Amino acid sequence: MSPSLTKIAPVAVMLVSGLGLSGCATKSFVREQVATVSTRVDALETRLQATDATARSADDTAKQALAQAQAASGQGQQNGQRLDQLNGRVDTLEQRVQAQESRGKRARH
Repeated sequence: MSPSLTKIAPVAVMLVSGLGLSGCATKSFVREQVATVSTRVDALETRLQATDATARSADDTAKQALAQAQAASGQGQQNGQRLDQLNGRVDTLEQRVQAQESRGKRARH
């Protein structure tokens, strides 16, 4: 053997071995792997849709609650104004009653 052939022979053997041992993925292997991933993606999509539906429902409920709270707040303000008006009238009536009572006491003496 020549010296260059002895240097090339181990490299050639390693190259041929590497090519022979390395394999390509078969179609069935790829299909199995894709099917597994596809199943997981489908499950996640189902969960995501359920979560979206729940979030939309919660958002609608929150909007309704906010509208009701705003209506109650407006009603509370109106009631407060009405109470202020009634307090003024009651104060006026109390003053008139006191004035009449004080006149009545003076007249009796």
